[in-house]
Amino acid sequence: MKIDNPYHEGELLAQRSANEAEWAQRNGAVIADTIPKGAVRFIAQQSIAVIGSLDVDGNVWASVLMGEPGFLTAPDERSVELNVTERRSAQADPLWINIETDNQIGVLVIDLATRRRLRISGRIHKVDDSRFELAVEQAYPNCPKYIQRRHLSKPGTSDPVLANESSRGVALTEEQSALIASADTFFVASANPGHGVDASHRGGQPGFVRTLDKHHLRIPDYAGNSMFNTLGNFAAYPHAGVVFVDFEGDRVLQLSGRAKIQWNQNDPDDETGGTGRYWELEIEHWVETSLPRQFRWELLDYSPHNPQARGRVAMEK
Repeated sequence: MKIDNPYHEGELLAQRSANEAEWAQRNGAVIADTIPKGAVRFIAQQSIAVIGSLDVDGNVWASVLMGEPGFLTAPDERSVELNVTERRSAQADPLWINIETDNQIGVLVIDLATRRRLRISGRIHKVDDSRFELAVEQAYPNCPKYIQRRHLSKPGTSDPVLANESSRGVALTEEQSALIASADTFFVASANPGHGVDASHRGGQPGFVRTLDKHHLRIPDYAGNSMFNTLGNFAAYPHAGVVFVDFEGDRVLQLSGRAKIQWNQNDPDDETGGTGRYWELEIEHWVETSLPRQFRWELLDYSPHNPQARGRVAMEK
């Protein structure tokens, strides 16, 4: 069922700051408290999902889960089931501890090959040792902008389902900065506790994310659906979780820290695609984990909507 007033105060503030409040009200008509009927089958066909969660200290984290199609299912239009025996993710991912203390999560179900995506938020609970169930509070489909098409290939391997290699830190390493500098995709989680958690996608040409130093990233904010779910959450609760995936390798880099929105910035190189908007992430924690090698994505093409990124160095000194 359509939600009459789907936005919280932070989202409304961000919409006004961008002069897009009218468009936001129109586009908000797609937000419902149930999964769209056509998306029930879509969910069960996917091999990747992004989940946003909150840790015990209120930090926001973004996690990437992978698995064989069917590791996520929608038994009905008001719930999503996660089969943890079929997932491919690291035990060290903060998600598994986070949901024990705060059951608010946001889920992005995405098909990179077709540029289709669905955002869901709600509360998760454990059904048994192998299953979690998400009670849907909000759900809506997203446009295909800025998604780089990738084809999933799975070479033969005997790797275990779970990958256990992990490391933690607070300052980016040179290798991590290089990964970020070459990235054309990342995922972001944001929250307004009490109003929910959101997981979203960000994409652009390689180099669209700038590493300012070992603790700060600067990210352009392109034109989108005018809802400002992510920036609206930042306005109300300035915390963010970001995750970069090495699609050709087996690394996942999760960052958690504080977000700061920059409105109406000078943008002579058109990095923002005309919006003049950026946001910065002040990195407070990172977790790097490995993934089983049976998941590889072959890049097919870049989104035609990507603003052209200029050449940059990975770490400005």
